Amino acid sequence: MAHYTLRMNGFRAGGRAGWRSPGLRRVAALSAVVFAVASGRLEAETDRLVRSFTLRPDQPIVVDATVAEITIQGWDRSDVTVEIVRTAPSRELLARLPIVFSDDASPALRVGVVQLEDGKDPRLRATLTLSVPRRARLERIRIFEGRLSLSQLSGGIHAVINRGPIRASRLDGSIRLETTIGAIDLNHVSLSPGGLLRLRTFNGSVRLALDERPVNARILALTLNGRITSDIPLERKDQFGPRFAGAILGTGEPLLSIDVVTGDIRIDVGGR
Repeated sequence: MAHYTLRMNGFRAGGRAGWRSPGLRRVAALSAVVFAVASGRLEAETDRLVRSFTLRPDQPIVVDATVAEITIQGWDRSDVTVEIVRTAPSRELLARLPIVFSDDASPALRVGVVQLEDGKDPRLRATLTLSVPRRARLERIRIFEGRLSLSQLSGGIHAVINRGPIRASRLDGSIRLETTIGAIDLNHVSLSPGGLLRLRTFNGSVRLALDERPVNARILALTLNGRITSDIPLERKDQFGPRFAGAILGTGEPLLSIDVVTGDIRIDVGGR
């Protein structure tokens, strides 16, 4: 978000405090902001780009962004559509947030909206919306700060966010989701044979809603500072120190692993 500074010079009139009164200064500052918005002075520079790609069989997808909100949804088509909206305080700063696509011959389909020179300016933001084949393999999604939303995907996902939450619904397959600071919230998730569900956050809670109780699974849940609640009965070891809970159902595969440093773990059955 852009930051703006308003400066006003106080004056005295008729022997009174005038603009030196804190209340009057706040009113004046608010009026100046309203005037600036009405005159368009606070408008940010924004542009929009839409691209479509043909995804080769087994070609993975890689998405990198610095400060961004990313939404990825699966659909029944074989192509990939990408919409990117960039926002910055000025055209010059917008140029520091380049959009990069890989060419058709690259091993992976790459989409990048990364600030130049490893910048982390919160004013330079992007919104990415991707529609991909449901079974597309999202080899890597990496965001420094922002949020990630996923839905209708089953081809494999590996996502890492440094600061921000992850929300997802209707996923199955091999799933690895990690955030350093932020919550992970999954709804209508299935554990599929040969799949994997690994969730990790250092500071935030994890909420997982499974569509149904798995017949076969190995469940491991660990939080160093938090609570574990589960609709699936788990064997617990939480008398001292870290809270650990787990269970082996049927063959013990696939693996469901949840690791939290500070935060709660909740496992529901039946969706939400």
